[in-house]
Amino acid sequence: MTTVAYQGEPGSNSATAAHALYPGADELPCTSFEQALDAVTLGTVDVAVIPVDNSAAGRVADVHHLLPESGLFIVAEYFLAIRFDLMGVPGATLDQLECVRSHVHALGQCRKLLREGGWRTLVSDDTAGAAREVAELGDPRHAALAPPAAARLYGLDVLRSEVEDDPDNTTRFVVLSRDAAPAPNTGEPTMTSLFFCVRNIPSALYKALGGFASSGVNLTKIESYQMGAGLNPSRFYVEIEGHPDEERVALALHELRFFSSEVRILGVYPAHPHRSKNS
Repeated sequence: MTTVAYQGEPGSNSATAAHALYPGADELPCTSFEQALDAVTLGTVDVAVIPVDNSAAGRVADVHHLLPESGLFIVAEYFLAIRFDLMGVPGATLDQLECVRSHVHALGQCRKLLREGGWRTLVSDDTAGAAREVAELGDPRHAALAPPAAARLYGLDVLRSEVEDDPDNTTRFVVLSRDAAPAPNTGEPTMTSLFFCVRNIPSALYKALGGFASSGVNLTKIESYQMGAGLNPSRFYVEIEGHPDEERVALALHELRFFSSEVRILGVYPAHPHRSKNS
C-alpha cells in the first residue's frame, strides 16, 4: 500500500487531493512542505502530494527552491476544484461573527465575502487547522474558511457555503517520489518538468529556448530564480507539453543543453485530464 505525506491537517485541500490520488493510503500530515519532502527522502512515506499553483492566488509552493536539493522526482499531477465554506461552532450565526481564520491563500481567495462581512481576519497555518482552532475555541464570534470536509471532521456548522470568489478556483498538485518512474511514450498527453541553468553568455536564454519555438513545443510554465548572492546566472524551472522521446522534444532539449551549463529532468508524467478541458 502506498503511503503519502502532505502539508496541512486532515480535512485540508491537500488531504482531499491525497485521498483522490491514493484512496485508502496511510497518510502523514506535515506542518511544512519541507517536512513532507523530507519524509519521502528519508523513506518514511512513498510519495508527497504538494500544491504548486492556484488559479486565483498563483504559485503556492516554492517548488523550484525545494526540488533541486531534495533529489525527488515528479511522477504525477492532479487538479483539484477548490471550495471554501464559512464555518463556526454549532449554533453560531453570522450576526455573532467578529473574526474569520484561515490560511493566507484562502483569505485571499474569499475577499468578496470578507469585504461584505467586514470581519477581522487571522492567518492560520492551514485551512483545516483554522477549523480545528475554531472548534477548540468554542466561541461563536470566531469562524473559519475551510474545505467542506473540515466542517464534518471538526463538528462545525456551515454558515455560508461555496464562498470562494472564483467558481473555477483550481489548485494544481504534483506527486513527488524518490524514483523517477518516467511515463512511457505512448502518444498520450504528457508533461515534462525540468530545471536548467544558462551559460553566462549574451542571449543565452533566448538561444536556449529557441529550440522549443522552432520545434513547436509548448512551454506551459517558465520561472526564474537566483541561487545565492552575486552575479551567478539565473536558474529556470520549465514545464513543457510532450515527452523527451518525441523527436520534436528531443531536438528542443538538445538545443537547450547546448546553451546551458546544467539541465535536469525532474519528471515525465501523464497530463491530467483537466488540461484538455481548458485547452
